[in-house]
Amino acid sequence: MSKANPANRAVYLRRRVSGIIGWTLASIAIGIMAFVLLYLLGFVLVRGAQALKLDTFLTDTQGIAGGLRNAIVGSLLISGFGLVIAAPVGISAGVFLSEYGNGWLGRTGRFMSDVLVGVPSIVLGYFGYITMVLYLGWKFSLAAGSLTLAIMMLPYIARTSEMALRQVPLSAREAAYGLGCGEGRVIWSILLPAARGPIITGVLLALAIALGETAPLLYTAGWSNYMWTGQFTHEGVGYLTYVIWSFIGEPYESAHQLAYAAALLITLMVLAINLAARAVFYRRP
Repeated sequence: MSKANPANRAVYLRRRVSGIIGWTLASIAIGIMAFVLLYLLGFVLVRGAQALKLDTFLTDTQGIAGGLRNAIVGSLLISGFGLVIAAPVGISAGVFLSEYGNGWLGRTGRFMSDVLVGVPSIVLGYFGYITMVLYLGWKFSLAAGSLTLAIMMLPYIARTSEMALRQVPLSAREAAYGLGCGEGRVIWSILLPAARGPIITGVLLALAIALGETAPLLYTAGWSNYMWTGQFTHEGVGYLTYVIWSFIGEPYESAHQLAYAAALLITLMVLAINLAARAVFYRRP
């Protein structure tokens, strides 16, 4: 026993020291991340709050001055229409991958989805520019921008939907089939309601990612100083991220103020979407 105690004590001491070092490094990493996040949010909040005025929401952009009404509405329209296109297709793809994706077609779909997630957004913008703006002749437009964002959102929605559906217990499927339900009834009445929390969370997170994009829209949506008139093609659209990207480099204070205000608004939108996603996730049955 006397020989074993020092060895056990040494093992315990090594584990104790390793644990302390691990927790210390993890705490430092979390502290750095929290500092960067809070500093970024504080910087955007302070600069943006000083730049926000009532006219920001009531007037359109006039060159490098005016307000952001056209950009706010444009950002919501582009992301909203993109989500309307991407959500049904992505959820349907997730259902297929979850229920029927064990073969080569499913493996191919997952591989292509993973590749699409890794494609730089500017490449998607270039693709949209070549196919929709030039080849289809839509010009810079809401349709081109929304479809490009929909393509970007698709893999996120598809994979999160697949993972959410795979978490539904197999016993729920077996019970439904045992009661005589067909495959369509099982999917619509059992699987999708059971997984709706994580699916909605994935959809909202994909929307948040799309809302903060700039590069794809530079090639597809273009820019407009005016409110959207209802034309889906042959008409550029304003959006907040363009204001941030373009106006901050101008040598005029009015342009900087609009850029700060746009940064605050887009940050608040993304933050609200993320909070909504968290709320839906934690309140799921």
